[in-house]
Amino acid sequence: MSVDDSGASQPSSSPAPRDELRKVTDARTMRALAHPVRIALLEELVLGGALTATELGERIGESPTTCSFHLRQLAKYGFVEEAGGGKGRARPWRLTSIGISFGNTHDDPATELAASVLSRLVHERQLDRYRAWLESRATYPREWRDAANDSEYLYYVTPAELKELSQEMTDLLMSKYQDRLLDPALRPAGSAPVELLTFSFPIRLPAAEDGPGSGSQSGSGGESGSGGEPGSSGAQ
Repeated sequence: MSVDDSGASQPSSSPAPRDELRKVTDARTMRALAHPVRIALLEELVLGGALTATELGERIGESPTTCSFHLRQLAKYGFVEEAGGGKGRARPWRLTSIGISFGNTHDDPATELAASVLSRLVHERQLDRYRAWLESRATYPREWRDAANDSEYLYYVTPAELKELSQEMTDLLMSKYQDRLLDPALRPAGSAPVELLTFSFPIRLPAAEDGPGSGSQSGSGGESGSGGEPGSSGAQ
């Protein structure tokens, strides 16, 4: 993807978004991304593939002019590109990669702050969708209500084990379902977009005297909620 002097991206010859995550590590790019309209545009492009500013505006409730401006800004930072075809606001746009990763911790205070702001914005939108599901799930067929999961688990693990667990979950999901994001023809009949949220975090730091067999506990073990297998968490 290239960007001309006016900030408008040039049509790419690549057939589809790259199948790896785009890693964002600098504060300037994170600040550029941390805008509700820009996040909404990226979310819709994930779901709908290549879309025009007009089509995107209809989906997120913004004007084509507003969407065009923010699409050009996203293109300036390499998140979207023209998909080819069309003119003006009728030009379709698409993502340049399958997703974005911006990390949880950074040594630079400015980057840490930018990542925190961006993370909060993204999580608020995710939780809004979860609340919308809770309010509307009675309207879904029984098979989807039975399949959806809402569980919470508590484990005792080390930081290294927690990092390993998170990576194993990511590897499993990406290996099984990533291709379906890129190629709609691979999506089985009856499939729908499902959002899986996982939040893993220590609820307190271990005390100095804590150790194997100390008996110190921070809460009840096991799971609460319904469905799922030990080792899984989050809502689908």
